[in-house]
Amino acid sequence: MRLSTLFLRTLREDPADAELPGHKLLVRAGYVRRAAPGVYSWLPLGLKVLRKVEQVVREEMDAIGGQELSFPALLPREPYEATNRWTEYGPNLFRLQDRKGNDMLLGPTHEEMFTLAVKDMFSSYKELPLTLYQIQTKYRDEARPRAGLLRGREFVMKDSYSFDVDDAGLEAAYQRHREAYVRIFDRLGFEYVVVHADSGAMGGSASEEFLAVSPVGEDTFVRCEASGYAANVEAVVVPQAPPVDPAVVASTPAAHVEDTPDSPTIDTLVAQANALHPRVDGRPWTAADTLKNVVVLLTHPDGRTEPLAVGLPGDRDVDAKRLEAQVAPAQWAPFEEKDFAAYPMLAKGYIGPAVLGLEKASGIRYLLDPSVAEGSAWVTGADEHGKHVFDLVLGRDFTADGTIQAAEIKEGDPSPDGAGTLTLARGIEMGHIFQLGRKYAEALGLKVLDENGKLVTVTMGSYGVGVSRAVAAVAEATHDEVGLCWPRALAPADVHVVATGKSQDVYDQGELLVADLEAAGLTVIYDDRPKVSPGVKFKDAELLGVPTIVVIGKGLAEGTIEVKDRRTGGRRDVPVERTVGEVLAEVRGDAHPA
Repeated sequence: MRLSTLFLRTLREDPADAELPGHKLLVRAGYVRRAAPGVYSWLPLGLKVLRKVEQVVREEMDAIGGQELSFPALLPREPYEATNRWTEYGPNLFRLQDRKGNDMLLGPTHEEMFTLAVKDMFSSYKELPLTLYQIQTKYRDEARPRAGLLRGREFVMKDSYSFDVDDAGLEAAYQRHREAYVRIFDRLGFEYVVVHADSGAMGGSASEEFLAVSPVGEDTFVRCEASGYAANVEAVVVPQAPPVDPAVVASTPAAHVEDTPDSPTIDTLVAQANALHPRVDGRPWTAADTLKNVVVLLTHPDGRTEPLAVGLPGDRDVDAKRLEAQVAPAQWAPFEEKDFAAYPMLAKGYIGPAVLGLEKASGIRYLLDPSVAEGSAWVTGADEHGKHVFDLVLGRDFTADGTIQAAEIKEGDPSPDGAGTLTLARGIEMGHIFQLGRKYAEALGLKVLDENGKLVTVTMGSYGVGVSRAVAAVAEATHDEVGLCWPRALAPADVHVVATGKSQDVYDQGELLVADLEAAGLTVIYDDRPKVSPGVKFKDAELLGVPTIVVIGKGLAEGTIEVKDRRTGGRRDVPVERTVGEVLAEVRGDAHPA
């Protein structure tokens, strides 16, 4: 890989469309190039890194008995119609028609194809258990592609599926995959955490995510240091608050409506309540004493729309991702002016449980956060502009249609396992494993004969790894202020040799060294550009991020070559005749102290 001929062009300025540091560097260093929003071309160096990630995944999947195959990305509608995902995927699905008018799609995931392949070929329990996998390009029409490779419309993913006769077999397959994923992410070289996850539209029971810990991650997760509990926010289950003591409820005054002018927000309501209607016990009103009622508009996959009201304490906001997980496969959007016009009984800024949960005049489903206890008293909207109702008690004065886990989770909240408090962090979803169960097998008729000759439905597991996303996650986790810093297992080359200066001796020595390194089994990037300044070459070497940089320059006159560790910045001068041995030792992990 000579830079004089390599298909590479490095950039000194950040690309205008790149948001995250690692994304900027991948583009500047010539690893990827934007083709369209959420769609990227892999250039030679980027493709080498991608293939190394694939190889790590492939080796660990093969080690647990996985068999690799590859399905087409262009798929027929019928299998997805059978599982209802043609509709459930909604606008995220790329749909098209062939010249004969047949509906087709670009595969977002391949559960249906795996299921049908096994159905076509296997019919007996003796042929199970089975694990199949592929590493393939997927397509999802993201509404807001962002962060380069982290959220794209086209991406490379490893998806595998286990097939077993019973639930015990599924549990064993799930554990094998889980252990393989731990090995995969250990090898990829970034900090990660395994969290309980929500199965979402995939269905199934047990579900865990592998998240790369990163401040730029889109996913928020929680963990409890006391117990080791960890979950993404969508999967956190807030326990139902216990009922209030009946004696306390009996002593609560009857609900009363009060004037609270110009108070359409929680902050203005608290201010008005304290100024005009102070508490009898002398404690000031706070946002936690108020009940916020948020109305959103759901759009179901079949196009049907439906309003939904969520009641939660006023010191909390609705968490967009938690709500999204709860209403899936429907999508939600905030209520707009036209929506309020369609429901004139809703007083914007003053919506209360009476119209939602008692009179049912609105016809709107009303769901409460589980922290709202039976018998608890609230300050909330009176369904009339400029008015709120005080001492409104759940169960006595209003009801709801159920509960919903949609309120934000805050730092310091009690852990659902009761062992301590939660801390919040951010991460990038890198892997997701599900115990799917029989959802797809039942929809597509995947059955085998058991040992008694009886037809039984096969149970399945689904296991995904974001392969192209892993390249981005590693870039975000390992870069520094001057460039990429690849872990050795993923670097596009083992060594970056830089020849500097104008002396022909330097370039002759470079040719000899590169030949010796390659003969020793190492891959080399060689900066042999004769008319490029040393400063530019050094900047490019740091930008490209190969872990070992070897510089042939002024020291050659004294018989030495510089060996630099890109990750630590440590450098040393090595006699020419020892350079290959020193570099080999470093590449193999027996590095000389910096």
